[in-house]
Amino acid sequence: MSRPSVAELRPVVHPEGVKDRRSGEHWAGRLYMREVSLRVDRYLVDTRITPNQLTYLMVVAGGLAGASLLVPGLTGAVLAAVLMQLYLLLDCVDGELARWRNQTSITGVYLDRIGHYLCEAALLIGFGLRGADLWDGSGRPEWLWAFLGTLAALGAILIKAETDLVDVARSRSGLAAAKEELSVPRSEGLALARKAAAALKFHRLIGGIEASLFILFVAILDLFGGDLFWTRLGIVVLAGIAILQTVLHLVSILASSRLR
Repeated sequence: MSRPSVAELRPVVHPEGVKDRRSGEHWAGRLYMREVSLRVDRYLVDTRITPNQLTYLMVVAGGLAGASLLVPGLTGAVLAAVLMQLYLLLDCVDGELARWRNQTSITGVYLDRIGHYLCEAALLIGFGLRGADLWDGSGRPEWLWAFLGTLAALGAILIKAETDLVDVARSRSGLAAAKEELSVPRSEGLALARKAAAALKFHRLIGGIEASLFILFVAILDLFGGDLFWTRLGIVVLAGIAILQTVLHLVSILASSRLR
């Protein structure tokens, strides 16, 4: 059986609106990964591999990205960045394969969300452990950095949970999922602050792909600065962003019409 062409796949696996989802599509997906995934789809659509199996592989890739940060030096940071790209590719392919085969399911959506929670947390925890310098030979790791990395991971999870729990609360109240226009705060001042934060996009640094690239960047700086100075500064930055964004995101939700 001949493989479907990219032209045949595209209208089915990339239906109108998929790439334009404001909060559901990553910028890297729109920029390049959706085109890469289309080429991978061709080799998977006629196999026995299921979309959920690809989601499990996505979780493995993301978990290994966090673990690879325990490898000292630039090597660990490069491995993490590469594995997070694989994580993103699998995140695209599992849904595309499900759409082609008409195998979309609530279970698949649930596994996908859990996967994002786990993988982004694993990466930030790994970053904190990297800063703790477990292999320095002294036998006394500096656990403060591991704590801050875990704090950043907790913030990343809470931000996602704050968003997801809006739909949980609405569903339990008999309401439909919130539309995008309901996310605008009712206060003009808060609405303006939300727009400013969205324009700066600083919150994206705690996302998996952005965090992996940031970690790679500070690892390169460490080659010149030495002694994990830039890595540890990066951990402080990500922990600070995570804490601030957790609070601001919660305020934004409570001040909007999403819970009404």
